[in-house]
Amino acid sequence: MAVPQRIPIAHDAGHRTDTIGRYAGGSFYAAVHGADRDVDDPAETVGWYAYVHRFDHNGRHEASSIRRIALSRYLTDPAAADRILAALLNELDAPRFGDIAIQPFRFTYDGVLFGLIDESDPDRGDWAELYPDRLGFNPPWDGNYST
Repeated sequence: MAVPQRIPIAHDAGHRTDTIGRYAGGSFYAAVHGADRDVDDPAETVGWYAYVHRFDHNGRHEASSIRRIALSRYLTDPAAADRILAALLNELDAPRFGDIAIQPFRFTYDGVLFGLIDESDPDRGDWAELYPDRLGFNPPWDGNYST
């Protein structure tokens, strides 16, 4: 078996995938997460981001809205991060939380890798990893993730 063309991601209220779902234009994946940046300045290696990835009805990545919240090892103002994420979600037409299925994609923003990437190999088997969230998906492809 191989990584499916569309990888299911289950909505899990109160957990890491609680801000995913569908909207009038397709589906979305939204989150706040810290990530190591590919930069030379050690004081600026960790960035915190609020983002909404938008996908068409076939799960193809169309666009992403990303806001850098801070450059710091820890998220010091989670309430501000939640407000920024809520503002990004408010840009969607008729969003509703629920399960999604999306196709692999990848891009770099601000020195950070974003995407759902096929990382299958002989030792791990069939595997897709979501970045920067670091959620892993594998058979039976039921939408549940591994951290």
